[in-house]
Amino acid sequence: MTGVGVAVIGSGNIGTDLMIKVLRLSESLRMVAMVGIDPGSDGLARARRLGVATTSDGVDGLVGMPEFADVGLVFDATSAGAHRRNNEVLQAYGRTVVDLTPAAVGPYVVPPVNLDAHLAERNVNMVTCGGQATVPVVAAVAAVAPVAYAEIVASIASRSAGPGTRANIDEFTQTTARALEVVGGAGKGKAVIVLNPADPPLLMRDTVYCLIPAGVDTGRVADSVAAMVASVAGYVPGYRLKQRVQFDPVDTYVPALGGHFTGIQVSVFLEVSGAGHYLPAYAGNLDIMTSAALRTAERLVAVRAEQQEGARS
Repeated sequence: MTGVGVAVIGSGNIGTDLMIKVLRLSESLRMVAMVGIDPGSDGLARARRLGVATTSDGVDGLVGMPEFADVGLVFDATSAGAHRRNNEVLQAYGRTVVDLTPAAVGPYVVPPVNLDAHLAERNVNMVTCGGQATVPVVAAVAAVAPVAYAEIVASIASRSAGPGTRANIDEFTQTTARALEVVGGAGKGKAVIVLNPADPPLLMRDTVYCLIPAGVDTGRVADSVAAMVASVAGYVPGYRLKQRVQFDPVDTYVPALGGHFTGIQVSVFLEVSGAGHYLPAYAGNLDIMTSAALRTAERLVAVRAEQQEGARS
């Protein structure tokens, strides 16, 4: 079998969906081990049925498995708290880690925005589902005009928010807001998450507001956003604009800026549906995370393979 061996820590919804994506979609990654802490989890049971080695003893169980010698990269789909120790253990063994929790031990990575700047890192952080959906849009606006302030509202189906998501709400808002600034290029950022209890569940919706100076060529902004949406849709097929980008003149007090802002408000409305590999279509918030993690891991291993080939030649 070819490809770099990978393990997934976290046998919940995100980890299981990621495992299936690796098995179905990736030509450069090879699924070696699924790791959990609940012996009865559906993710571990499914992994066993698919012929993937498993352990229910967490990261300690993983490093004790004979299959661990064949693992070059590890996805962590646990929680912010658990990730810190998981990473310490894995770094001691020299493994590359793609972090799907809000722990932010390593640099934030949003594939179409800044992945190439962090290809040498041994731990990269996938921000949050809201970050993966909205940071590209803020970056697209910032590529044309300075963004004084960016605010995003991520609305997800309550059913798609598992225990990990609910336990990390504070980390979600803080990490996403910071990524709007660090990766998206906004002067100030704010993030809000809404767990929508509607039944039947609704698809993930994201609203992005950016404040930019007056006089900017709005056509260039709209084109930049459209190009970025197409780039994200290249690895998240269910990612789309719900309507045309809107531009409205504003002259209002903005608390985050500590004063009045006069300029243009850019409003972008997004929808994200899942691919249905393991999760229902309404769980686009989970699908965009696993899709971004897969894209990141494939790029990491491709570049390192090129470097190794260059060193040999």
